[in-house]
Amino acid sequence: MRMPDPPSPAPRITDSANGVTFSVHVQPRASRNEICGVQGEAIKLRLTSPPVEGEANRLCVEFLAKRLGVPKSCVAIIAGEKSRHKTIRVSGSDAAAVLALLENSRR
Repeated sequence: MRMPDPPSPAPRITDSANGVTFSVHVQPRASRNEICGVQGEAIKLRLTSPPVEGEANRLCVEFLAKRLGVPKSCVAIIAGEKSRHKTIRVSGSDAAAVLALLENSRR
């Protein structure tokens, strides 16, 4: 008898009046910019820039803004600027958009 597949991990995403908040785990110096799934309760991002002088943070904001279809000014790192684990707030978006982004990356 075949065992059922374990449930896929789900990131923690919170909707609020200020927008949507979620966690990301950033892997800098990757070969390309991509969303590569979920690690724990965070969305895992691979980014090409090195973690030097805020370059990876800038690319993280630009990449997420482009993928979510919002201006860069709507994406903010609210915690973890000097860490691979970051908390992101996106104004003008919602949890459904973030989940759709994650689903599209799995294809």
